Amino acid sequence: MHPGVVILHEYWGVNEQIQGIAKRFAHAGMCARVVDLYDGKVTKDSAEAGALMKALDWGKAVEQIATAVAELKAHARCTGKVAVTGYCMGGALTFSAAVNIRGLACTVPFYGLPGALDWSKVDAPVQAHFARQDDWATVAGAEWIRDSLKVPMELHVYEAKHAFCNESRPEVYDAEAATLAWSRAIAFIRQHTA
Repeated sequence: MHPGVVILHEYWGVNEQIQGIAKRFAHAGMCARVVDLYDGKVTKDSAEAGALMKALDWGKAVEQIATAVAELKAHARCTGKVAVTGYCMGGALTFSAAVNIRGLACTVPFYGLPGALDWSKVDAPVQAHFARQDDWATVAGAEWIRDSLKVPMELHVYEAKHAFCNESRPEVYDAEAATLAWSRAIAFIRQHTA
């Protein structure tokens, strides 16, 4: 039996990079599941990715995430303890999942901020990873969320750029920060799904 982790993609869609992250979670001993919020659409074009993200129905997306969590909890190989993590757009949706989905073991958002939400509803511990050089998912925004929560939130800030964990984007990838963030995320998820 293994803990579960639901993985939410960046605004590019379920590309090879996100599939690779799912494999890394599986190799770390977790039942990993990626939620495809774009129904198979994948792009390398930032304008198209932005349009796909803008067109996304966030309420429906949270429902899809909740369904994935429930299915993973019920999976024969899963302990029933499930975490949610995501990157960029998926990081913002990880925060949305924390607000809207009950019974999560923990959440681990990476450099993503949703709009205004009722932070008092978050009932699972949070570990957030943000980049200092990020005008979209700002450290100040992450600090505001942390200070609004009733549950603990670890906030890790890296001297890096937005999407620093995405090794397929050499212009932003920071191997040292990504390695540290990964080790922290794995330890946190294991701690809360043990």
